[in-house]
Amino acid sequence: MKVVQFTIPVSQEHSIMVQEDKLPHFYNHLHRHNETQITWIIKGEGTLIAGTCMQRFQSGDIYILGANQPHLFKSDPVYFEKNSQKDIHALTLFVDLHGPFGRIMDLPEMSNVKKFMEVTRKGLQVPASHQHDIMKKMMLIKEARNGIRLAFFIQLLQTLCRIKQYKSLSSTHTESSITESEGLRMNDIYQYTMAHYTENITLKQIADVAHLTPQAFCRYFKKHTLKTYVAFLNEVRINEACKKIVAENFDSLAAVAYQSGFNNAVTFNRVFKKITGQPPKKFLTEYMQKVN
Repeated sequence: MKVVQFTIPVSQEHSIMVQEDKLPHFYNHLHRHNETQITWIIKGEGTLIAGTCMQRFQSGDIYILGANQPHLFKSDPVYFEKNSQKDIHALTLFVDLHGPFGRIMDLPEMSNVKKFMEVTRKGLQVPASHQHDIMKKMMLIKEARNGIRLAFFIQLLQTLCRIKQYKSLSSTHTESSITESEGLRMNDIYQYTMAHYTENITLKQIADVAHLTPQAFCRYFKKHTLKTYVAFLNEVRINEACKKIVAENFDSLAAVAYQSGFNNAVTFNRVFKKITGQPPKKFLTEYMQKVN
């Protein structure tokens, strides 16, 4: 497994590629491509890895991923179960800023959009308050053809660059900081961690997955993610814990702690608060207030 360098099949007739996916699950490998992409998760849940970011994604989310930013939409395990009835639905727009559309970006009227596209290189999540408007504009682009599609896409970019409350997906731009061989290692690390997070993963075990010594692995992982492996593993575990709480799939918060890979509730509570900003009991209370 590796960071797959995709070639998005943009025809000579279009500078904007529209792709609608209706599949059993999202593409299951870390990958990147030359195009900037805007993805609307119409249906589906899982974990998004983009640059140094790892977080839950769910239906309704909209993400802007920068050109050559390694990313992975990892569907939840239930999507891979035998006879699973789950499926995903997503609408994605691709644009190569070094292709024909790049010449449009040089027009003076597009100066604000050009600056905005520089920001997207780290990856962005559209705020929930703007999702409905962006969804409608993406549907217009999907249905349009030729120059009308192009006009709608420019309108979408003008709207996106006026939004102020984006969540940045990565603390650094990774276009040139990860090679093919390094991407292979990163994908193997991510896949192993997400498959075994409930277990006691030792430093030697994960270093063996990356074919590195423990010391070299620590340096390597910190270099490419700007965090320690333990911090990343805890993010995976808390991510899964939040999913169980939201799905109301638990007997007690202590049970959630053990099912998420923690050996005791005290450590779980401390790490949960550090990552989410609040203890699990408060997280549960606030969630129940929202849904009731």
